[in-house]
Amino acid sequence: MMLVRQPVPSFVQLAAHPLRWQLLAALSGGDYRVREMVTLLGESQNLISYHLRLLRDGGLVRATRSSFDGRDSYYHLDLDSCAEMLTGAGAALHPALGLIPTAPQFDSQAPASVLFVCTGNSARSVMAEALLRQRTNGRVTARSAGTRPKPIMHPNAVRVLREEFGIDISGQDPRHLDTLADHRFGTVVTLCDKAREVCPDFGDDVRWIHWSIPDPSAPGSTDEDTYPAFQTTAAEIDTRIRYLLPILTAET
Repeated sequence: MMLVRQPVPSFVQLAAHPLRWQLLAALSGGDYRVREMVTLLGESQNLISYHLRLLRDGGLVRATRSSFDGRDSYYHLDLDSCAEMLTGAGAALHPALGLIPTAPQFDSQAPASVLFVCTGNSARSVMAEALLRQRTNGRVTARSAGTRPKPIMHPNAVRVLREEFGIDISGQDPRHLDTLADHRFGTVVTLCDKAREVCPDFGDDVRWIHWSIPDPSAPGSTDEDTYPAFQTTAAEIDTRIRYLLPILTAET
């Protein structure tokens, strides 16, 4: 009997190339611009850009325009797409090889600590703080702050956390990053391209991660107009939080 040839799963085709695998590995640690990946991997910009385009066309990588410099773009993994395609590749080889996610275990005696930073600390970073605390049942120390905090929380940040996730932050105020200068964190995550450029150094032993997430609020628009953008942003942050959890277990 002749073996029926099976198509090679798209994840295998894309990830099998050594440079594309290195790009995926680099982006698993955070969002980067092309020139930063050129430095990290020691390859030419043309080559990096070519393989990023293939990964982007294949659905493994996405790009967002930088809010700090509109001429730049940040690349990041589409984590759900990667997980789905990787699971499909395993199942294509054998049904028993579908990946089964396991819940991360945290050491209650030495909890992981994470600081989320954006500019205003009124939306993105505070949503990340609340979502991480919820997903870990408080077993991770989560804080957030802003480089130029707003006077109050954005009403849509309060609303989306309450309506979509059952979290109440109505009594919380934006916090300046300077108020946490004496605190120690194992991981610092910047969610704003502008904040990334001015975020102070928290030490060499800190894991630095950048998530290039656009500001969901639009100047001149009503809260009702921008609420769908807040829903999209909260969902993306929650997805990134889910995939951050296994990384945080390495701290404990």
